[in-house]
Amino acid sequence: MALALFDLDNTLLNGDSDHGWGMFLASVGAVDPIQQKEKQDYFYQQYVDGKLDIHEFCEYQFDILTQTSIEQLQTWHTQFMSDVIEPMIVNGKADLLIKHQQAGDTVLIITATNDFVTTPIATRLGVDTILATTAEFKHGRYTGKVAGTPCFQHGKITRLKQWLKSKGLNEKNALQDSTFYSDSINDLPLLELVDNPVAVTPDDKLRAHAEQFHWPIID
Repeated sequence: MALALFDLDNTLLNGDSDHGWGMFLASVGAVDPIQQKEKQDYFYQQYVDGKLDIHEFCEYQFDILTQTSIEQLQTWHTQFMSDVIEPMIVNGKADLLIKHQQAGDTVLIITATNDFVTTPIATRLGVDTILATTAEFKHGRYTGKVAGTPCFQHGKITRLKQWLKSKGLNEKNALQDSTFYSDSINDLPLLELVDNPVAVTPDDKLRAHAEQFHWPIID
């Protein structure tokens, strides 16, 4: 079985779920809309530039999780899936999953966006395994901290290796004929690790790199 890895935002989805969650919170009055838009745009531009401080971003993004009951968060997330994520799925590239699922490949979503936002999205896409930045959860509440290594840039490799080890898989064997789909230059470390890197609607930096090294590009 080959390993097929997928970034989520702007790869499988036509849009960014993390940014979408932040703006959804503004739309339901959970946060100040003007401040939220400024912050979301600020962090998103950092991400596009490959300069995102993941810990600063998570501290901001997790704040609402610490202040809100689990019941309310779940209610919001259900509406978020319907209003925001479904259009991203319909207009995205979820079809990329199908050939790997039909081939019996081991399919994983590996994303920097936190697990509260993304785990239900993976379930909706029919993917059982997701590696995401983990929002620490203790004693029935979110703490506002990141648990373990953020699943971002080189952290994606760390998290993947931890997962392989937990499954008793040999890293060299598991990565043989592996594929990773991503849109972002932030994922260059993992793209360079797999045997088959694929750029999906890539940002300008990743597109230039993919063209230089003759990687497949899907637009």
